Amino acid sequence: MLSENYRPRIFTWNIHGSYLYYLSLGDYIIYLPFDEKRSERYCGRGTTYPYGPSVIEIPMQEVRNIEFDIVLFQNDENYFSDQYNILSEEQRQLPRIYLEHDPPWGHPTDTEHPVKDPTITLVHVTHFNDLMWKTDLPDVRVITHGVSVPSHSYTGTLKKGIVVINNLPSRGRMLGYDIFKKVKDKIPLDLVGMGASAFGIGEVLHPQLPEFMKQYRFFFNPIRYTSLGLSVCEAMMIGLPVVGLATTELASVIKNEKSGFIHTDIEYLIAKMQLLLDVPSVAYGMSQASSQCAKELFDINRFTATWKKLFIQKTATKTVQL
Repeated sequence: MLSENYRPRIFTWNIHGSYLYYLSLGDYIIYLPFDEKRSERYCGRGTTYPYGPSVIEIPMQEVRNIEFDIVLFQNDENYFSDQYNILSEEQRQLPRIYLEHDPPWGHPTDTEHPVKDPTITLVHVTHFNDLMWKTDLPDVRVITHGVSVPSHSYTGTLKKGIVVINNLPSRGRMLGYDIFKKVKDKIPLDLVGMGASAFGIGEVLHPQLPEFMKQYRFFFNPIRYTSLGLSVCEAMMIGLPVVGLATTELASVIKNEKSGFIHTDIEYLIAKMQLLLDVPSVAYGMSQASSQCAKELFDINRFTATWKKLFIQKTATKTVQL
């Protein structure tokens, strides 16, 4: 039986940098492959996130020579093609976990999850995702987000709202581009993220984002259908009141009129944004509730401890599978 002090060795790909950063804060070792071009899925550690020494990048041609305990898939490409291109046959027999970051992009309730192998553990990042995906896998779990407490706290001095979404114009209605434009006609909003330069602000790197966000009066999430964005969790941890649609996981995260405002009526949300701009005391009152809620929901120690427990459980089965 493995000791709780054992540090499992996890092989995965760099898919969602911010999620990987928070995952890397746990007591295990993460190996990432890279190729000569540092191409998509094979960029190693990259240069954006301050990963610690427990995140080790290895040339893709050396992967088959390294001993791992677990393979962690994070998208369909990892599962259906990457593993066959980079892992040895023996490594492909290791305990495997599929981390599902998203809800189904097809029919929201009847889409079958593509992973059918009953030996694989499927992990969802929200209960909403678990609710919507159709699967018969015997081991399906939910590990909700964890984010660290930033050193920067809410000031709300800037009489504007902030939206943090990458490539929003090209991602259309699902992520609420039309809603963003409608609201922006009436409420001062800044859009931050890749592909946002047309709105005056482009990408703000993750390490600088808390300092940048803290000055805004509120955080607006126009997304109709998605998982729960880490930027929402981070904004709440800083103390920003969150305004958003009462859909997907956000409906269970925001306490309406306490830590923010949620509704499916856009005009209601616009009125509440105007209230936050006109009456700063309302925003400052919500700030503490938002931060406290985030600390309860997104505790980083709970997050990494839950992942380590799963890694230990899966590692303990390795000799049986081999």
